[in-house]
Amino acid sequence: MRRQRVGRGREVVRVPDTGLDRFTDLFDDTVCIVTAQAGGERAGCLVGFAGQCSIRPPRFVVWLSRLNHTFRVAGAAESLAVHVVDRGGLPLAELFGGETGDRVDKFARVAWRPAADGTPLLDGARAWFVGRITARVDGGDHVGFLLDPVEQSPDPDPLPDLLTLHDVWHVRAGHPA
Repeated sequence: MRRQRVGRGREVVRVPDTGLDRFTDLFDDTVCIVTAQAGGERAGCLVGFAGQCSIRPPRFVVWLSRLNHTFRVAGAAESLAVHVVDRGGLPLAELFGGETGDRVDKFARVAWRPAADGTPLLDGARAWFVGRITARVDGGDHVGFLLDPVEQSPDPDPLPDLLTLHDVWHVRAGHPA
C-alpha cells in the first residue's frame, strides 16, 4: 500500500501499488469526457487515459474500460466526441465520472446538442472534437479507440485552465475500472 494525494491539497488515502503508479503519479494529465451514440442510445464517461498518438495523419486515442456503459455503446458507434472541461466544469466531470449510464440518463441532466453525425456534444465543454473510429486496440482492461478527427470546436480563447486527473481523483466511479 502507498499513500496518494486526492486532488490538489485534498486528503491522502491509501491505495494498492500497481508497480507503475510511482511513475504515473508524476503526470497530472488532463481528463476528458467521451460521448458516443449508436442504435438510438447515448453514452458518455470521464476518461483519464487519452492522447494524441500521430501527427501525420492526425490521430488521437481514448481508452475505455470494458466494464463501462460507454464502452458498450462505443463498440457499435462510428465516431466518438472528446471534450475537455476547465476547472469550472467539475460538476460535469463528476456526473460523467460518478454515474453510470446503466442507471442514469446523464444527457437529461446537461445541455448538449448533436454533432453533424449525431454524436452528443456537451455545451459545458471548453473544447471538443469528433473523431471517426478507425481502429480498436486491446489494452487489457481498457480498449483504445483510435480516432480520426472530422469535426472540432473553435479554439478556446483564452486558453483554459483544464481539469486534470488529480482534480477528479475524489470522484467515485460509476463502474469499476
